[in-house]
Amino acid sequence: MTTTTGIAPPADARRRRAGRRLPTSFDLVALVVAGVLLVLVCFPLLRVLVRMFYKDGHLTFEAISKTLAVDDLGELLFDTLVVVLGSSVLAVLVGSLLAWANTRTNARLGFLNGVFPYLPFLLPPIAGAVGWTMLLSEKAGLLNAWARDGLGAVGVHLETGPFDINSWYGLIFVYTVYAVPYVYMTVSAAMQGLDGNLEQASRVSGAGAFKTLRRVTLPALAPALGAGFLLSTWFGFGMFSIAQIIGTPAGIDMIPVRIVKLLTFSYPPNEDVAIGLSVIVVLFVGAAYYTQYRILKKSRFAAISGRADQHTVTDLGRWRHLVRSGVLLYVLVTTVLPMVGLFVVSLNGYWTSNIQWTSLNFDAFRVALFEDPKTQEAFVNSMTLGLVGGVAGILVAAIVSLYVAARRANRMVQGMDAAIKLPASISHMVIAVGILLLLAGEPFDLGGTWLILLLGYLALYLPQASIAADAAVATIGKELGEASRVSGGGRWKAFRRIDLPLMLPGLVGGFALLFVRIVGDLTASAILSGTGNVVVGFRILEVFNGGSYATLAALSSALVVVTGVILVVVLWLSKRIGVAKTR
Repeated sequence: MTTTTGIAPPADARRRRAGRRLPTSFDLVALVVAGVLLVLVCFPLLRVLVRMFYKDGHLTFEAISKTLAVDDLGELLFDTLVVVLGSSVLAVLVGSLLAWANTRTNARLGFLNGVFPYLPFLLPPIAGAVGWTMLLSEKAGLLNAWARDGLGAVGVHLETGPFDINSWYGLIFVYTVYAVPYVYMTVSAAMQGLDGNLEQASRVSGAGAFKTLRRVTLPALAPALGAGFLLSTWFGFGMFSIAQIIGTPAGIDMIPVRIVKLLTFSYPPNEDVAIGLSVIVVLFVGAAYYTQYRILKKSRFAAISGRADQHTVTDLGRWRHLVRSGVLLYVLVTTVLPMVGLFVVSLNGYWTSNIQWTSLNFDAFRVALFEDPKTQEAFVNSMTLGLVGGVAGILVAAIVSLYVAARRANRMVQGMDAAIKLPASISHMVIAVGILLLLAGEPFDLGGTWLILLLGYLALYLPQASIAADAAVATIGKELGEASRVSGGGRWKAFRRIDLPLMLPGLVGGFALLFVRIVGDLTASAILSGTGNVVVGFRILEVFNGGSYATLAALSSALVVVTGVILVVVLWLSKRIGVAKTR
């Protein structure tokens, strides 16, 4: 007769005890926070879709009929698709080349490789659009005027141009500039993880460089290229400020601008057509996502390993300095030049190519920032929202990320985590419209308030905070938390004494990202900001429409300075904290 002792192996026993362990107060708080985030993120989108067919308690197709009856609907869709898809394709091309130069060749730029993804955040889209307008407006653009003077010296006389930012190529160019970082970050990460043995084996077997690129490298990078393209299209469909400032004067009408006009600059607001256009955006984004999913599902890809140090580094020889100069030129043209345009116009006091270099002064800054109560209120509101939203967003994201990391195998938890990141795959314009429909009217009546702006910003930018928190959580080993619990420390104590300090470098970066995006936002601000609760993005739009160019440049320059200082301080703190952790 055989008997069993009933003693399970230690590992199995630990797993069973972990499965039977009652939820702690930390778990309950994490679940409550995650539930609130799910409501904040998913309900606005659901509200838009429901409102499309259900109004005042009745089933209706009024929104559909009104949207289809828009006279220029075909032209509106065509313009939007050309700009968004055209800029996305160019962004994939440029972003991939930059990623290749900085990760797979000996032309890498050292410190700039780590800074490059952050450079566009120094120049929020609204400030960048204004800067490019100052530089390349057909008649008054600074670079155009100086180019005409140079051409005139060799006998070529032009009255306007030679460039015009308010054109198809100008609008697509600026969209591309702001979409490139999305492609760069996804493709560069994939290139660093690509096992160079695959490419080496291909070359040894007799395949040339082009065949290896076509048969091995590009298939391995296809998921990252597809992700970069999708991120670029999502960015394009939700971008309002660039389309308004550069596209509208060119007669190029895009869906984000039309939605804002219908909700903000029409009385009464035309919600039906705005909702119909929002649903069209959702359909286009969904179609792009489904297309990528089907392509990836039917394709076979070379493997990407986890050993990043084995990827092939191409020795460019004498071309090394040319490629490096090209990367530096790209940074100069896309980031530095618009900043220069903003600062020159603001310091000169008015927009003209005849700059009085000896008479530059800060009068425009003084008038815009210190003598205009409305602008002061806008900056105070934006700074406060940025600080509160940044701290609150990154802290709740950290709590939820820790909870999800501890239960990664649970499908319900995986679904919850995916739902929180949902706005990253939906146009920000659609989410902002959903927030307005959900909270502006009864029973909440939050329209035009500080709170609806805060909730809108959190709904839009929580995916970025969640991703930053996930990366920070990934740096923490489970052994430290288990040791704390074994020694009698509670979960909250472990969070305060162990998790939070170790996650701090990553969380600081996540806070900076949230702060900069909130302060420079115009998409949500244009829809949710009221006349009694102005923020910087909406104030810049008001000044732009009023035609006060020196004030416009001063406000945009001030925004660039604020975001730049915050990013520099945060990067310095993150580096200091990281050094301290290694001691």
